[in-house]
Amino acid sequence: MLETLTQLVLAQWAALDDPREWWAVAAGAVGGVLIIISAFVRTMVPLRWLAVGSNIGFVFYGVLHPSPMVAVLHIVLLPVNIWRVTDMIRLTRRARATAGDGGQLQVWLKPYMRVRRRRPGAVIFRSGDIADRLYYLVEGTVDLPELGRTLEAGQMFGEIAFFAPDRRRSSGAVCRTGCTLMSIDEDTFKQLCHQDPDFGFHVVSLIAARLASDVTRLRQQRGGAAT
Repeated sequence: MLETLTQLVLAQWAALDDPREWWAVAAGAVGGVLIIISAFVRTMVPLRWLAVGSNIGFVFYGVLHPSPMVAVLHIVLLPVNIWRVTDMIRLTRRARATAGDGGQLQVWLKPYMRVRRRRPGAVIFRSGDIADRLYYLVEGTVDLPELGRTLEAGQMFGEIAFFAPDRRRSSGAVCRTGCTLMSIDEDTFKQLCHQDPDFGFHVVSLIAARLASDVTRLRQQRGGAAT
């Protein structure tokens, strides 16, 4: 057993006389180091960039060594990781550009949302329900009975309960007219926030602005009632 290991080590050492083998080992080492570093990274964008660098390193290793299976595996993974990281960066930039405009944010979320049509009088959710989706009203009118509000097309709703301690709806939502709704489920929303914390931060900023607007509206209503 010891003799076999010794022969393998000597064979590998002899192979390093070839400059191509040196480059292969260096590329493989870089790929391996990037994988180790990625184990300590918590956010997805840097993690994807490390995966891209690792893929490139192992592609060079597989071509120069040569090791066809390693090369093919990372050639396949490389465009996938590049696509994922560019998609995350694009989403973050769009969220930053539209942080103060809720309507535009929903436009960028559209690829992740499901479209459904509801009839007049249809109940979207009830007060006290668990918040498992947030919604964007494309067409129609929606009433929030407990809040005394009516939503028009172009508004997002149902997102605040995502961040409530008990995740319960504070009001129901009923279609006053025929409606077209886009919705995103909780798992997808959390995944987007996890993939890019900057995106999540901007969504939370949008929700905070909505809450501040509601507080101002309530104060104005109370002031009007007092007079």
